[in-house]
Amino acid sequence: MIDPRGREPNEAASAADVPYLRAIPRPTPWPIVTAFGCTLLFAGIVTHIFVSVVGGACAIIGLIGWFRDVFPHEAVEEIPVVGCEVPLPPPEFAAQTAGVRETRRVVPEAIHPYRSGVLGGIVGAVAMAIVACAWGLIDERSIWMPINLLAGILVPSVGDASIEQLKSFNGAWFAAAAVSHAVLSVLVGLVFVVALPMMPRRPLLAGGLIAPVLWTGIAWATLRVVNPTLEQYISWPWFLASQFAFGFSCGAIIARFNLVRLQVGQSIAQRLDLDSSGDSNGGAS
Repeated sequence: MIDPRGREPNEAASAADVPYLRAIPRPTPWPIVTAFGCTLLFAGIVTHIFVSVVGGACAIIGLIGWFRDVFPHEAVEEIPVVGCEVPLPPPEFAAQTAGVRETRRVVPEAIHPYRSGVLGGIVGAVAMAIVACAWGLIDERSIWMPINLLAGILVPSVGDASIEQLKSFNGAWFAAAAVSHAVLSVLVGLVFVVALPMMPRRPLLAGGLIAPVLWTGIAWATLRVVNPTLEQYISWPWFLASQFAFGFSCGAIIARFNLVRLQVGQSIAQRLDLDSSGDSNGGAS
């Protein structure tokens, strides 16, 4: 059966000639490949480094394929019309609505700038590190104890270290702890960018109290598998205090930035304001 526009049912349409409410994403395997790669990437932490290498390769390939499906225009297809005849709009109506696409409402309608999430994540990482190092100095008499324990997420040899080694400086462990701490903090900050606007009445309450309690519970349930050494020496009251420090400081920084409305229904090229004419001056040569 051919639809009223003369296309075959399985023929994909471009985003330019499909009304937004009639367009659905074209099937793609790349999100599954990316998720599979990320799963292997983290599974290698508790198995073998080779598993993480394979997972990282799969994740990169999946991200590249996924990116090509949405840039510079999203790959979409029109919802097929089956069992009914939909009349084509009159030519004058089509001319008036050319290039205009309907938008659907999404939640949140506005988010904080992504740079606020990066900045908030960095500030939160510093606040968390201060609390963690205070625990090391007060309870363990070593500032390197919490740093070396955090390095155990990436370095399996930390699990076999003695208490004296855990309280001593190790350059490789310090680098591993710094990288993992920075990356995870920035990623959580980017999550806050989207999550906080959905709780407009009490954003700091959600970011500073509710979220830390939730991920502390997740850490308590999974830490014995991910990092048994850290689970053995960790002080949960101090751990929760460090999460509160991150949540409040990160949320406070992000909340200072104005909200930016999402450009729903526009292609990535339109959001980036790219010129597709090939002429930087906007005219034909």
